[in-house]
Amino acid sequence: MSQNLFLLLFIFLIVAIGCKKETNNKCGYPESNVVAPTSEQEALHDSLSTYGIDATLAPSGFYYKINELGDGPSATTLCSTLAVFYRGGFFNGKGFDSSASGRPAIFQLGQVIAGWKKGLPLIKKSGDITLYIPPSLGYGSKAVTDSAGKVVIPPNSNLVFRVVLADVQ
Repeated sequence: MSQNLFLLLFIFLIVAIGCKKETNNKCGYPESNVVAPTSEQEALHDSLSTYGIDATLAPSGFYYKINELGDGPSATTLCSTLAVFYRGGFFNGKGFDSSASGRPAIFQLGQVIAGWKKGLPLIKKSGDITLYIPPSLGYGSKAVTDSAGKVVIPPNSNLVFRVVLADVQ
């Protein structure tokens, strides 16, 4: 009898541990486990080399350059609310988006592309980072269009973002 009770308790503990929810993500955003394929990483590296940019490769396959680390808190969870100033564009210098009229964009980290989810936690409040993001960590193989239907980001684009982390909540 006690052996069966022990076995039942052991099974219950295994199931309970296996079903444990991620306490780091109470807002419900999915973790991003995407790793850019080698071909995308190589193409991104080629673009960096072409433009003479020295950047660090992150394990998930994007490159980054920390311009200023910052000195406050960092975005520690996907539920962290961030205020950022940013400019998004391409290696040729053409931009496709930026924070509007001197006001920061405000969002939870879990709401953005995988490259930002992985890259923004590398800096702290008042930090400044440049992210070089391959398609699989950006917008992928689908074109991004504006409200008029004009393509602003072509499919399979390497992206360049300069981001200043103004605040973290």
